[in-house]
Amino acid sequence: MHKVQITVERGKQEILVTRILDAPPALVFKAMTDPVAIPRWWGPGELLTEVEKLEVHQGGKWRIVQTDPAGNSYRFHGVYHDVSPSKRIVRTFEYEGEPGHVILETTVLKNLSDKTALTIQSVFQSVADRDGMVQAGMERGIRESYERLDVLLPQLH
Repeated sequence: MHKVQITVERGKQEILVTRILDAPPALVFKAMTDPVAIPRWWGPGELLTEVEKLEVHQGGKWRIVQTDPAGNSYRFHGVYHDVSPSKRIVRTFEYEGEPGHVILETTVLKNLSDKTALTIQSVFQSVADRDGMVQAGMERGIRESYERLDVLLPQLH
């Protein structure tokens, strides 16, 4: 298993996530863009994840709702700006509980034979927005997501 690296540099408006995944880019891309696969790995395991909308193409919209065991819902949405299958996804990401704080997220998948080097750059509108996301516990969610993705990838075809 490979460990996820989360880089949060002081004073910068971005978070950088890097990880080596034990699957080719086409499979990783499928896991990131398949509405059936996403609920199986996206976010902490105790949350129920529902994909309400997933239009994976330039200009397409996405929306995901997560529900905790107490019934509280957390909604996220955005727009795809660029989609290059098995290579790159550029989209916005907004938590509906904090409207107006839009993140530009660029995911790059690099082929390493039977593995994928994943890089996600999340650019925030301000350092304060970025720091708020970190304080909200995003690192735990990222780490759990990629642990769950490790389990899912061998099951995908």
